[in-house]
Amino acid sequence: MSHETAHKAAMRWGIAPETLSLAARRENAVYRADTPDGPRALRLHRPGYRSQAQLRSEMQWMEALAQGGLNVPLPHPSTDGHLIELIGDTPVSVLSWMPGTQAGKLGDLDVPDRLRFAQDLGRTMARLHDLSDAWAKPADFIRPHWDLHGLLGDAPLWGPFWDNPDLTPAQADTLRQVRRLAYSQLAAQQSDLDYGLIHADILTENVLAQAGALSLIDFDDGGWGFRDFEIATFLMRFLAAPDYEDLRDAVLKGYAVRRVISLESLEFFIMIRALTYPGWIIPRRQEPGGAARSRVAVDTALPLAERYLAAHR
Repeated sequence: MSHETAHKAAMRWGIAPETLSLAARRENAVYRADTPDGPRALRLHRPGYRSQAQLRSEMQWMEALAQGGLNVPLPHPSTDGHLIELIGDTPVSVLSWMPGTQAGKLGDLDVPDRLRFAQDLGRTMARLHDLSDAWAKPADFIRPHWDLHGLLGDAPLWGPFWDNPDLTPAQADTLRQVRRLAYSQLAAQQSDLDYGLIHADILTENVLAQAGALSLIDFDDGGWGFRDFEIATFLMRFLAAPDYEDLRDAVLKGYAVRRVISLESLEFFIMIRALTYPGWIIPRRQEPGGAARSRVAVDTALPLAERYLAAHR
């Protein structure tokens, strides 16, 4: 994804290419663009990762959330009225630029009051889920399903975590056993769980804070999923923090405006979330820092998996 592609894309939105500056390069390349109507985020999406229909659905969902009062980026159509434009094989979208600073990076939480932030984030998650349930989805709405099969099936959406090359044969066998057990447990419980649209990647990097208000960004992985999994995604990164239980309780207190989450269910989904990362990193191991991230993913997932397996023997 090149600067030339970004410059060509900018013209589709009537944005002066010389105002572009690279802001982030992760799954997508994100450029800040300055316009007479305010700053914008021009996103070059990874070719082949999401279909145009999925990306349009993401934009429509964010638009509905923004209209409902949630602080999320608002999509801006191109001069031809399209939410998604193709530059070669690269899908492009433009969103409003969200003010604020990241709540942290790589599992760190850099905010003045950690517990207040956690409670506010719990309320924000609850609002996200309430608005998503109330929204009348378009007939052609399509997003991934982080369901039983998407998380624990034979071909999980984030990859076969038991095939991570950093696993020893014995460790890989442990993860296979855990997958089978967790699959059976989730299959038996799923009808009683809250299932609907989720962000699916609420990490500190994807939460912006400004003047006490929180904003959610990067809906790239958003789709259908278990709401307990949403909360587990955030909390998993803080398992080793001295104040983990306080953070957990604060998030759950904030989320309780929607419903009460059981600790047993939360621990189960934290384990499932940890399992996804050794699979997710497999195609990214050759990227800068990928090998180290793979080791961290494995070292995080294994103790949780082993504890789960021991409890179910």
